[in-house]
Amino acid sequence: MLKFYYHQISINSRRVWIALLEKNIEFEGIELKLNGDQFEPSFLALNPFHHIPVLEDDGFSVIESFAILDYLDAKYPENPLLPTDARSLALVRMVQMVTLNELLTAMNPLIVKGMGFGEPEANKLEESQQKVGKILEFLAEKLGEQSYFIDDRLTLADIVAGTAIGVLPFLGFSLDSYSNLKAWCDRLMQRSSWQQTQATPEQLESFKAQMKILMAKKVAE
Repeated sequence: MLKFYYHQISINSRRVWIALLEKNIEFEGIELKLNGDQFEPSFLALNPFHHIPVLEDDGFSVIESFAILDYLDAKYPENPLLPTDARSLALVRMVQMVTLNELLTAMNPLIVKGMGFGEPEANKLEESQQKVGKILEFLAEKLGEQSYFIDDRLTLADIVAGTAIGVLPFLGFSLDSYSNLKAWCDRLMQRSSWQQTQATPEQLESFKAQMKILMAKKVAE
């Protein structure tokens, strides 16, 4: 059976977790606490860069969430999450890479403030909000009035973008100006895979407290 190493709050982990559930793949979930257990020799043997998620398949270790997603879709062709025609595949990849390289980067100040890790400078927050808005305009245009980015079919575009955009309201960024994206997020939240992987308020608060302790230790060092 596949072994999936993850953390409940990790967006990178969640996209893989959702894919596993959507494809009905059996797996053993192994949650890391990220309290130093990611530096244990047994985990470093799987990923020397000590990051999650990691997928282990019969001695074969796959790191980096996008690589894991491709591996799962290639090895388990049922319930495919990638289209095969050129335009649809290009659209999925564009959405994935824009989310990774543009949106998540732009969200950093919002995450720092929203998670209580610090108070970014006002101009940094304003710049972050403007960048996020511009990116959402691009994604809203690509989504259009469809149920998902590729017609009525869930793909990796929805999983990757959805796990990022879905947290924006919790970070103080409203989706009200992007009605089609807001409806799309609501549609995703109705899926069992989203509900099963949604962190509870208690888990979120526990993670915040843990990270504050770790950050305080680093400052003290």
